[in-house]
Amino acid sequence: VQLVESGGGLVQPGGSLRLSCAASGFALDSVAIGWFRQAPGKEREGVSCIDGSDAITYFTDSATGRFTISRDNGKNTVYLQMNNLKPDDTGVYYCVGTLPFGSCDAREIHEYAYRGQGTQVTVSS
Repeated sequence: VQLVESGGGLVQPGGSLRLSCAASGFALDSVAIGWFRQAPGKEREGVSCIDGSDAITYFTDSATGRFTISRDNGKNTVYLQMNNLKPDDTGVYYCVGTLPFGSCDAREIHEYAYRGQGTQVTVSS
């Protein structure tokens, strides 16, 4: 079982990025997939989650209206579209997954069974 993130990079404030989380070893539509982020000197923070029935949870108010989580079952990939990025969005973004039939009720990263290596997002002018 493996989760691999991609799509991070350097972007100016107001710009957009789309992060991808590609899974291997299991079908994404059977688990909940979440995105967490860690900024330098700050606590790790949950961003968003999508479960096997496509129910979506946003863990932080700052993501609502700017970030969109989605899943492509054919590609076994979950995406996090991030628009109107702000410097406070800077950090390492991690993709995490539950065991089968898990839910987005898990609000702490340690509650997820699987985690990717992370992808760096830097928002700076």
